[in-house]
Amino acid sequence: MAVTAATLLLLGGCAARTPAPGDARDVENRVREPARQDRAGVQVRPLQNPAVKALLADAGDAESAGDYDQAVSLLERALRIQPNDPEILQNMAEVQLRVQDYEQALHFAQRSYDIGPRVGEICSRNWRTISVARDYMGDPSGSTEAEQRASRCMNTPPTRL
Repeated sequence: MAVTAATLLLLGGCAARTPAPGDARDVENRVREPARQDRAGVQVRPLQNPAVKALLADAGDAESAGDYDQAVSLLERALRIQPNDPEILQNMAEVQLRVQDYEQALHFAQRSYDIGPRVGEICSRNWRTISVARDYMGDPSGSTEAEQRASRCMNTPPTRL
């Protein structure tokens, strides 16, 4: 019995390394914070209905409190009002990362990118979310490619003389 357990432990060490399930810090450290640091460039955001703004604020509060089900519910309501808003879609992608639903995170981030701006913070967050999701899904090359695409989203203004 002890030999079998030792053998399994040794074989387990030989297995391919896949990242541990994501935690809440990944969204902040690997998606939002790098995008905030690159904010100096052009930012493109759609006009939002006041009800959507309130729902996004409430969803952000719920997410901060760790109530991801409530955050998803509020974001779904916002999407019913403005179904093609890239910011709502990206927020939903980030909540999906937090609950470790990487397929949905990819879906929402890709949809946000498809209809959203090709420069700026939202674009960067799209690709960083895709990078994190691909990393946790065991696709390191896809993760690296997405990270490189994120860096191309930043369009810094020219230096003025």
